[in-house]
Amino acid sequence: MDAAIRKAETLIEALGYIRTFRDKVTVIKLGGSAMETPDTLRATLQDVVFMETVGMRPVLVHGGGKAIDRAMDLAGLKPRKVLGRRYTDDTTLAIVVRVLLHEINADIVRQVRHLGGRAVALHTDSLQCLFGERLLLSPSQRIILGGDDVPSEEETPIDLGRVGRVTRVDGDLIHDFCAAGVVPVIPCLAQDADGGWLNVNADTAAAAVAMHLRAEKLVLLSDTPGILADRANPASLLSHLDAVRCRELVGSGVIDTGMIPKVEACLESLRAGVRKTHIIDGRLNHSLLLEIYTDRGSGTEIVLGH
Repeated sequence: MDAAIRKAETLIEALGYIRTFRDKVTVIKLGGSAMETPDTLRATLQDVVFMETVGMRPVLVHGGGKAIDRAMDLAGLKPRKVLGRRYTDDTTLAIVVRVLLHEINADIVRQVRHLGGRAVALHTDSLQCLFGERLLLSPSQRIILGGDDVPSEEETPIDLGRVGRVTRVDGDLIHDFCAAGVVPVIPCLAQDADGGWLNVNADTAAAAVAMHLRAEKLVLLSDTPGILADRANPASLLSHLDAVRCRELVGSGVIDTGMIPKVEACLESLRAGVRKTHIIDGRLNHSLLLEIYTDRGSGTEIVLGH
């Protein structure tokens, strides 16, 4: 009976959040370890099905960097990075497209359906929602939170091959499926003006979707508990940050390397009208439900102001 009472108390705690977020869009970026361990992925997708069942409108955007690296290794290809980004030639792009569309995306859709939800893959000609253009970088380009990079006129842009950035999102298509109780599952690939594929960073792709949808929340699943004041100490989790504090932490080196693009994606989304953003531990079972439907949360919430 005590266990049953605790379950009832948990449901009552969640009730207020369920009411608050009913009919609201939450964009969830899947990647990293959250997709590598079958049990963890299943738990995450169970959370997504729960969210849709109680009236929330989840949208999944996924990458697949580790699976792509394995496929390239099997093909005898070595990943090449330029300014920290994967260079994508035609051969690499073919592997990226195959892994993202025909392996990862298809598996996520199957699992959501197996768990009792409904899902649709948004990457075919008639159901394509991300459109973009090739991304060129300047040699001095770097990420500045809340600022813009202005390359010198003497600099020659660096070609990253078939790497792109999202310029348009078919928000009406996504909203239609959400309104029908179907979870859109979107790979981090965009189509260019000629109908060719472009490889897009998954964090920035998720941010673009959240911005175009004016989502209630953007949630990025990470391989850490969130943003840590001391990366060697999980207990140093910073549960709430604003833009000013994020810039301070970048300046001091607390936020660096792979976490910087995630924080930048969060802040860019917030400036475009997304209400709240979260970086949570994708390795923790049911971290999505803990972050959204409990008082305790499970990661770092980032907002523009206090």
